[in-house]
Amino acid sequence: MRYYKTHINALPGTNWKEVMKKAFGVYRDIVRKTKRRPYVRSAYFDKQKIFLGIFWQHLHEKKNLKDKTRRLKYFPCAIELIKKSRVEPISKENPNRTGEIVHRFAGSSPNNELFFVQIKEVKRTGEKWLISVFPLDD
Repeated sequence: MRYYKTHINALPGTNWKEVMKKAFGVYRDIVRKTKRRPYVRSAYFDKQKIFLGIFWQHLHEKKNLKDKTRRLKYFPCAIELIKKSRVEPISKENPNRTGEIVHRFAGSSPNNELFFVQIKEVKRTGEKWLISVFPLDD
């Protein structure tokens, strides 16, 4: 499996509040650059916009704080991966919704911690949304 090696480390800490504060700071910098929906441009998708709103909704649906913290630590790595990676993802049609394609990118932090970034593409409109970021655990 090919993956993109990021230059940004995963956020340190195990406490939800401290990790959230740092990750939301990264998100706030992205929000300040646009008046509408926050997005980053993807190198793999020829500089198309990847919207970030669904990621935060998905994250807040999780009940377990430990799981939320574990996922959020890789948010800055995921943003760098989306912006710079040209490594081909694993793409397949969403089994729950036929009008969507799910792209799963693999990445590695400088500490060689593997993580995955999932992006949903709506076939009808071509819009792409960051859904989830999660590490490859034990």
